[in-house]
This record gives sequence, C-alpha cells and structure tokens, in this order.
Amino acid sequence: MKFEDKPKGNGSLVDENQLDLGAKHQANGKPGASGKAKLSARQEANAKCDLPRKSLNRYTWQEIQRHNQEADQWLVINRKVYDVTGWAHRHPGGPKVLNHCAGEDATDVFRAMHPNPDIVQLYLKPLLIGELAPEKPNQERNKNSQLVEDFQELRRTLEAMNMFHANLGFFFLHLAQILILEALAWVIEWHFGSGWLITIFISLLLMVAQVQGSFLQHDMGHLSIFKKSKWNCLMQIFLVGHLKGFSAKWWNNRHFQHHVKPNIYPKDPDIKVGPFFVIGDLQPVKYGKKKIKFINYEKQHLYFCTAGATLLIPVYFNMDSIQAMFRRRYWEDIAWVSSFYIHYFITFGPFYGIFGTLMLIYLVKFLESPWTLYVSQMSHTPMKISKEENQDWFSTQVLATCNVEQSFFNDWFTGHLNFQIEHHLFPTMPHHNYHKVAPLVKSLCAKHELPYVNKPMLKAFGDILRALKKSAALWMDAYYSHPETMWMCVSLH
Repeated sequence: MKFEDKPKGNGSLVDENQLDLGAKHQANGKPGASGKAKLSARQEANAKCDLPRKSLNRYTWQEIQRHNQEADQWLVINRKVYDVTGWAHRHPGGPKVLNHCAGEDATDVFRAMHPNPDIVQLYLKPLLIGELAPEKPNQERNKNSQLVEDFQELRRTLEAMNMFHANLGFFFLHLAQILILEALAWVIEWHFGSGWLITIFISLLLMVAQVQGSFLQHDMGHLSIFKKSKWNCLMQIFLVGHLKGFSAKWWNNRHFQHHVKPNIYPKDPDIKVGPFFVIGDLQPVKYGKKKIKFINYEKQHLYFCTAGATLLIPVYFNMDSIQAMFRRRYWEDIAWVSSFYIHYFITFGPFYGIFGTLMLIYLVKFLESPWTLYVSQMSHTPMKISKEENQDWFSTQVLATCNVEQSFFNDWFTGHLNFQIEHHLFPTMPHHNYHKVAPLVKSLCAKHELPYVNKPMLKAFGDILRALKKSAALWMDAYYSHPETMWMCVSLH
C-alpha cells in the first residue's frame, strides 16, 4: 500500500520537503493542513505531542471487519482505525491494494510497502476515525500474535543493521550494463550490417538488456534504491517506459496487488490465468465442475512452455499495458512508451526500416518472455494457492513463495529474485542485501514451524510444470466425475 506520494503521473511519491496537504487530501469535509506547510514528519509528530489528546471512537474487531467492501473500507494500522474509502481512488499504488486489506490489521503490510512511514502519517491523519478498544488484541484473533511480534522485532533488527540502505554503486553498474548492451547492439549493427546472423546476435544482446531492465525497474518501483521517493519513480518511468515500452502505473497497480496478497485468489492478478490455465487446488475443481474446457488442460504444461512462455510479454502484457494507459488516461506513460518506439526507430530504422524495426522489437520481447516468466513463476506457481484466509503478513508471504539456491549466476539471472521469500517480506529492501538477511528469516521460520523452501534452479523450473500437471489432474477428476458429466457420457453411449 503506497501512500507516500501524490497520486500524480506514475504515483510520484511525496518529497519530504514539498508536502502539499491541501484540499485534495481532505477527508470527511475536514480542512487539511496548509498547502504551504513544509514540516517534516518528525516536526509534525513533535508538535502533536504538545497538543491535548482528543478522545477517539473505539471499535472492536467485529465492527471493523464489516467494513471490507469497495464502497466501505476501513484499515487498522498500529491500533488506529482509518476510513480509506474516499482516498482509495487517489492511492498511488492503486485502489485495489487498499480494498484487498479492508477490514483487516494492515500494520505489517503498511510498513512493508512504505520505506518512510513517517511521511505517510501526514496523509493518514485526516483519515483517522478511531482506535481499537483497549481490551482488544493488536491483531485479529485468528492471527499468531507471537509470530507477528517476532517478525516486527526482526524488522527492527534489520533496520538497525542498515539492511534497507542501498549501495548506489551496485545499481549504477546494473544500469550501466543495460545501456552498454543497447549501445553495443547498435555499434555491431552499424559496423557489420543487418544480416540474419547479426540480427539474431543483437537480438540476444537486447534481450539481456530488456530482462535486466525489468529487474532494475522492479527495484525502483519498490522505492528500494534512492532515499528520495521521487527519484525512484522518475528512474522507474525511464526504465519501464523509455527502455521497455510499458506503462509504469499499469505495472505498479498490478504488482502491488501481487505483493499484498500473493497467491490469494482472486486478489492476486498473477494467478488469474483462466481460462487459459488452471492452477492451484481450488480453481481446477471449480472449472471442472462448471464444465469449463476452453482448451485441453491436460496438456497445459506443454503449451505453458511454448505459447504461454513466449507470448506473455509481446502479446498479453503489451496489450494489457496499452489498454490500461488509454482507458485510464495515463498520458505521461503514453509519452514515455512512445519514446521507446521512437528511440528504436531512430537507432535501428536506418538498417531495417519501420516494419523491420517493429519486427526486431517483437523478436526481442519474444525472446525475453520465457526468461521473465520462468523467473517470476518458479517461486510462486508450485506454492500454496488459496482463497483469503487473513493470515499474518509473515505466514502469507512465506507460504506463497520459495527461494532458489544462491550463486553468482543465479543472482544475476534472476535479478536476486532467487531470494523471493526475503523480497516478499521486505519489498523495499535493496536486493543485494537479501542473502544477508536470509539466515535470520530461515531461523524465524524454524521457530514457528513454517517451511523455508530453498531449491536448485532447474528443480524450481521443473516444479512449475509438475504443479501444472497436478492441477490438470484435479481438473480432469472434477470434469469427468461430476454427476452431470457422468450422465452425459452414459447418454452418448
């Protein structure tokens, strides 16, 4: 859940020295702070300490949990109750992220997704409507309170160890790698011409640049590199818009939902893959009983490797991004995506022409797609996929993710997303620190008897296919054993 920034452009995050809490951030008709106010969050907090404390309405968990609809959304953060219904459509992370957590304790979610929660408190203040009754626990009763406390203590320890501070040199080299590969592709084209072998070779170079660009923009989107949120956002727009040709707002709105509710159906958009695939244990049975057979799910593991892997980025992501930009009028993103095509036409147009350059672009995306898909799905598809169970943050993330063994190649090939567990627990942490915190996370898992899955990369890739085959078997069982289907089979004979 991203509150730091003004809902402008790509969810540009608020600069601590340029907060504007004017009328557009008022709630319930209450006046906001002056638009000229430039108090830091710490100054604001200190000022509040000198004011007499107002009595707040007190609520039970039963009352709060009733406010979990799109038109009525309450959140609990650090025992304070906030009505975010009117704010949701201005939320830089997208309105659905808030709705997914409505009626719940969102303390750990809020802390995980915002690198500077002190600034965000200035946005939350007008939304405050009450607090938990003193006799009520900090979390809902179905959550493991000891695990929640242990995880919060772990986070404080990691903050004290400066694990959330980025090494800018590391990320500069990452960006340099991308720009050098693109420049090298042009130099080779200019020097050797546009024959088939040269075209294939530069396509491979551009593919590597595109994948590594995906990993770097992913870090920028999580605000994990620069201390100033606006610099993360500007760099992400440049990377995902100018260098990759996708909408940054589209990506963030989709990706933040995945982080808040990973593998939770239907809240996680990454697992809403029907009717082309059936995954997990619940969706296949549901489709089987409803006689849904859009394609032959018995072979889904095969067409995942072929059509699914190669068409994800050039077809599905591309169309979804374009549709989102024009439907939601993301004019800034449209400009940046246009610059992606313009710079490709300028760079490679003299060698291939307009049509040939378009073919080159989609050849690169076609090659990039399987790499990206396998890296993203190896840590999620084989793991638990369920409906909403309202578990604590730590359990939700650990059960829905797994790691891949560390090596220099694995770290580079996956953009350090081989540490998917640590990334999901601490999305704003720079990825070069994941391996340092992994032993502490593993220890906490062992203490609370939660699985900490770490596997070889090839096994992780194979587990995707094995999970798809398992889900297909569940679909077949439900489809062919359902009474209606049995009757139809008998009647045909």
